[in-house]
Amino acid sequence: MNSIDAMVAPWLARGWIMLLAFTAAILLVGLLRRPCRRWFGAERAFQLWLLPPLAVLASQCPHAATSAGSLPAVVYTITSAGGALSAHADMPTSAAWYAWGMLVWFAGVLLSAVLTMFAQWRWYARLDGAAPMDGGPLRWPVWRAANVDVGPALVGTWRPRIVVPADFEQRYDATERALILAHEEVHARRGDGWWSLVARISAALCWFHPLVWLALHAMRQDMELACDAAVMREHGGQRRTYANAMLKTQSAALALPVGCPWLPHHPLAERIAMLKLPSPNRQQRMAGTMAGTALVLAVAGSVYAASVPAASEQGSSADGQTYQLDMKIETAADEAHHRHAERTSLALCAAAGKTTTASFPDWKIDAVTEPSGRDGVRIRLVMTGDGHAPLARRELRVRLGKSSRVTATGADGKRSYVVDVIPLVGCPARAAGHVVSEHLSKVPARQAAQTIASKTGFELFNPQALNNALITFNFDAVPGDRALRLIAEVDGKKAVFDGWKVRFEPK
Repeated sequence: MNSIDAMVAPWLARGWIMLLAFTAAILLVGLLRRPCRRWFGAERAFQLWLLPPLAVLASQCPHAATSAGSLPAVVYTITSAGGALSAHADMPTSAAWYAWGMLVWFAGVLLSAVLTMFAQWRWYARLDGAAPMDGGPLRWPVWRAANVDVGPALVGTWRPRIVVPADFEQRYDATERALILAHEEVHARRGDGWWSLVARISAALCWFHPLVWLALHAMRQDMELACDAAVMREHGGQRRTYANAMLKTQSAALALPVGCPWLPHHPLAERIAMLKLPSPNRQQRMAGTMAGTALVLAVAGSVYAASVPAASEQGSSADGQTYQLDMKIETAADEAHHRHAERTSLALCAAAGKTTTASFPDWKIDAVTEPSGRDGVRIRLVMTGDGHAPLARRELRVRLGKSSRVTATGADGKRSYVVDVIPLVGCPARAAGHVVSEHLSKVPARQAAQTIASKTGFELFNPQALNNALITFNFDAVPGDRALRLIAEVDGKKAVFDGWKVRFEPK
């Protein structure tokens, strides 16, 4: 995993959890909106649209850190002396895939935003020549449009205004005008302009999701039905007059993304049918409130519980966080006027604050990793040579996914060490699986055991107990524990397993 992967992968994981929660909430609202409308009224049905944003928030809430438990502390991969590095560190396509994916997504967001702004501007252009009029006791300004096919509508969010058609007084009688203004006042009082803005932003961010556009249309319908229900709750004796006002409205078929217009494609038949039903009584409204509260708690709790793995992986608590240190190590020695160099790739994984060790034939690395700030870590790195001679002791402060270098020289001055360290959240190297297919030819037993352990998820407690006798094995889909037992047996030891930990003891 390269540094770009390390930075992008956590965001992709969070985005995926967020998208799943959002989709599940939309589907749930789609199933419940009509039954809720029948049982508890249109106003309570409209409030169901709180569930998608609440599900998104619940999916991103931080979780208490969990213990690393039986996860292996060290994943260790040795490459050949030729200098080949681990495959996941050198895949050029992953960064390109991320870049192209982000580019396509951003282009879709930008196009959706531009189309939305154009539709809003086109609607506002129809207001040229509009003039303010007396709105009576209304808190919000009322404007009379210059055209007969503009309005009624509530336009805008921060400072909304009510727009009525040019022939408002001629088309509607006094009672109808009062009901129409009451309808728009309910929109303004409830902040429905903000609802439409949030819905449009969500649709722009999730432009690739077909359910989002269906949900946007359904939400606008439920918004109108809820507004009708609120007006009828206050003016219940004027249902026929209100229905006549709906039928007289002939607005232009222009979209108003941020606002609440009376458009021809609104479900007039459904709205008029709803007017024939009695308004829910107080007991029904209270039951709807209680059912809605229980549903919100259930959805938020379920989403929060379902997102524990992703959240705990990204958590910053030192008690349960796991880090992976991707290391590229180059050792060089001057021998008889010839310089011999070896390159090694490591993946050290351990819980924060715990010491993890990588051992080599004549030296070792001890590392302790702890969180530092929002997206950084502090790494205490100690390199020790043969005979416990100190080679280097460094404290690094590195951002996740960024590289830092440590250099050291042996006591004799002939051997040099260069270590490049990239810290990552979690331990991606553990995804190798628990069955191994490997060809080992004349490999030291200790190195062979470490290679098998790195690919099967086991932690070697004391790899130094194995000798450096050369062994040759052909493993074809062999379980990791069986492979480690065979290596230990050839070396004259026995492998003792305690969960994912392995200790080598004399026979």
